[in-house]
Amino acid sequence: MKILYICTHNRCRSILSEAISNQLAGDVIEAKSAGSQPAGVVHPLSLKYLVKTGHSIEGLHSQSWDYFEDFQPDIVITVCDSAAGETCPVYFGASLKVHWGLSDPSKIDGDDAQLEAAFLSCIEEISSRVMKLKDIAEQGLDRVSLKRALAELGAH
Repeated sequence: MKILYICTHNRCRSILSEAISNQLAGDVIEAKSAGSQPAGVVHPLSLKYLVKTGHSIEGLHSQSWDYFEDFQPDIVITVCDSAAGETCPVYFGASLKVHWGLSDPSKIDGDDAQLEAAFLSCIEEISSRVMKLKDIAEQGLDRVSLKRALAELGAH
């Protein structure tokens, strides 16, 4: 199953989702991430806390969704509210659309401990959702059943 995670700037939540998906479910999910208006750099704390939690950061970079016209994802998952409201490019038309609405840990205005807690909480939430997606992917569902399973997952 191919999944494309989208966030406006592709520097934090979508990057975290890509890395976690490929590590926890890489045997059944191929994950990529992109942004509608990519920042061009990955947030340094995204990389720091991925490494701290044992995830690979190899190959992660902030990029435009324009690079994925040929990827043809089965599912496009928006992870920020602003991206959820954007119109996806026409070449994602056949993909199922899902919105996760994750809080942005990079927007926390606090000390190092508060930032760490926010990133670790986000990573834990993504990990939990990815494990549920992995279970769904392993079932090899047809499009209608996949859509139903995603809805039951609580994705919208």
